[in-house]
Amino acid sequence: MTDAPSDPVRLVAIRDAPLDVAEVVDALGDEGAGGLTLFIGQVRDHDGGKGVTALDYSAHPTALARLEDVCRRVADEHDVRGVAAVHRVGQLRIGDLAVVVATTAAHRGDAFAASRALIDTLKAEVPIWKHQVFDDATEEWVGTP
Repeated sequence: MTDAPSDPVRLVAIRDAPLDVAEVVDALGDEGAGGLTLFIGQVRDHDGGKGVTALDYSAHPTALARLEDVCRRVADEHDVRGVAAVHRVGQLRIGDLAVVVATTAAHRGDAFAASRALIDTLKAEVPIWKHQVFDDATEEWVGTP
């Protein structure tokens, strides 16, 4: 049996450049992991019945520290070997990757549960806000306090 890594939080970042799924998967490489679950959030062309024409994400200055805290809590609360989360900020186009989260665990059930907790907690607690412009010229902010 391979020993668990000393720090399960392997990659935490907020970037204004395109996200790379392979970077996230590579960061979680671990011979003792039997399961790796990955969630990729991408920009869709609609929301709430309206067409989306433009979207951009903004992050509060504390967002990176909050994201790391979320990753550490997920690692503490779930039987995982690795955790990674990367979120994009700036102007994104339809189809661009907005967020990539992943976890590894000895067993798939633990990896699935941890990844679900990771994305749900990230969305609820990390101060990253989405500004959407719709095809009817209206706009909205999502996730603001």
